Amino acid sequence: MQIRDFEVEITGAQIADLRDRLARTRWPEPETVDDWTQGIPLSYTRELCEYWANEYDMQRLAARLNAFPQFHATIGGLGIHFLHVRSPHEKARPLIMTHGWPGSVVEFLDVIGPLTDPEAHGGSAADAFHVVIPALPGFGFSDKPSRTGTGIERIASTWHELMGHLGYPRYYAQGGDWGSAVTTAMAVRAPNGLLGVHLNVALVSPEALHQLGEPTEQEQEMLARAQRFWAEENGYSAEQATRPQTIGYPLADSPVGQLAWVVEKFYAWTDCDGHPEKAVSRDNLLDNVMMYWLTNSAASSARMYWENAQYLNAEPARPVRIPTAYTQFPEEIFAFSERWLRTRFSDLRYYHAAARGGHFAAFEQPEIFAREVRTGIASLVA
Repeated sequence: MQIRDFEVEITGAQIADLRDRLARTRWPEPETVDDWTQGIPLSYTRELCEYWANEYDMQRLAARLNAFPQFHATIGGLGIHFLHVRSPHEKARPLIMTHGWPGSVVEFLDVIGPLTDPEAHGGSAADAFHVVIPALPGFGFSDKPSRTGTGIERIASTWHELMGHLGYPRYYAQGGDWGSAVTTAMAVRAPNGLLGVHLNVALVSPEALHQLGEPTEQEQEMLARAQRFWAEENGYSAEQATRPQTIGYPLADSPVGQLAWVVEKFYAWTDCDGHPEKAVSRDNLLDNVMMYWLTNSAASSARMYWENAQYLNAEPARPVRIPTAYTQFPEEIFAFSERWLRTRFSDLRYYHAAARGGHFAAFEQPEIFAREVRTGIASLVA
């Protein structure tokens, strides 16, 4: 394994090109409804893009990332960008956290402090973690795989190897979205040294619930929520799982297209009360969009869906036997009762329904998320 120091650099040429493309946007006509049912509204998209071009600090993302120790590792031919922040407390527990789509490592920046130095954020030294935050292959500043075969199983194995190389033979893992799939795959494999996992998204078979008997009223609503998602929200996934290269062309060429493709999901999947900026600030939204735009990673990140389409079909049937903690955020895409989760996660030691938050929990509610990680993983300690 080769590891080198890494810093983000945003050049003047990149900024000038972005502003030029934003200025030359050919806009479509407005939607014919007065809500988001046809997608992100034209008026809001123009407002957000005008702010991006004229008011947003184009060096903000670099400054935020470069405030933390960053590295680039080559592991089995994969080039992985990651943040590695050690706690001042030597007995801190090692923790690897994984993002998903359309997120990035930026999601976790505001929870690094509370997790690594809890005493400075109302916690105790016993709550401390050494934190490792990698970018998925094809995302952000990680390399783009040049051939097929970079699926969830390979990433899970790569993360385990990375943690060992960093000097963490015993560690915990956390994830949501694709990060949950990676973390769960690690849990299924249960490699020596993985002590337990915390998830804020899970995949569990609906058939397993029916085997428990008649679903409760709450569980019936959970099933209905999943059905609504597949019927009304799954278009992006179908496109990325079948034609990631095709969707890559317009998103690589148009910053407005890239922004709209990402920000729409922050409306649909967050606890935002009708507006994405009630859940995630405007600058944070743009930091996340910049992760895709600067690295030209629309196609390579979409390819994650193509690589893993069959994996996700088989995923809910694979049992997880290692210690697991789970937090149900109220506006998460999928919801599960505790007994439903136990049909797959047989050693579920922590289940809690958080008061606020959605799919991008660390981004939306960093204080709640950090507390859930602390409490959840504390429950896994033997």
